[in-house]
Amino acid sequence: MRKNIILCGVGGQGTVLASRLISSAAMARRIPVLSAETIGMAQRGGSVFSHLRMGEGLYSPMIARHEADLMIAFEPGEAVRLLPFLKQDGRMIVSSRAVMPVTAALSGTGYRPEEMLAYLSSRVAGLTVVDAEKALQEVGSPKVLNLILLGAALRSGALGLDPEDLKQAVRRLIPEKFHELNFRALDYKA
Repeated sequence: MRKNIILCGVGGQGTVLASRLISSAAMARRIPVLSAETIGMAQRGGSVFSHLRMGEGLYSPMIARHEADLMIAFEPGEAVRLLPFLKQDGRMIVSSRAVMPVTAALSGTGYRPEEMLAYLSSRVAGLTVVDAEKALQEVGSPKVLNLILLGAALRSGALGLDPEDLKQAVRRLIPEKFHELNFRALDYKA
């Protein structure tokens, strides 16, 4: 199995943790993993993205344009910005919840998430839009969007892992007092 995955969002959304959970789950199954993250502006609400590659015979963590099998997008604008990385038949899981990146705020241009989601719908056949506000309310915490999106990626079949793989990764990387909440988020079905 070889998978190229892009995770993207805005600082503070849990993008890096989601990447680490996938990596941990894959390594526990003895699947080689390479990853690279851009998190320089993460604490300031800037763009955050991870390139994550799983499988044999990989020599670089970076994913070329049009080579990502899966994109997990925590924010619609970031999904549009990184869309050139997705394969033509690639799968995208995107949150409907907009968080204006600092770069958009500073540019003074309009930021319309509805238009971005419409654009993605017209370009990505394998698109799943997760109603983040509803999901977060039903799960009971505003801090588990990353696990909700990972659960949607699992159910799409594009992640190439099993739910138990990610639950074991949660047990390894997240404090025990948050396990039950994170499992509810991972199991959430829209």
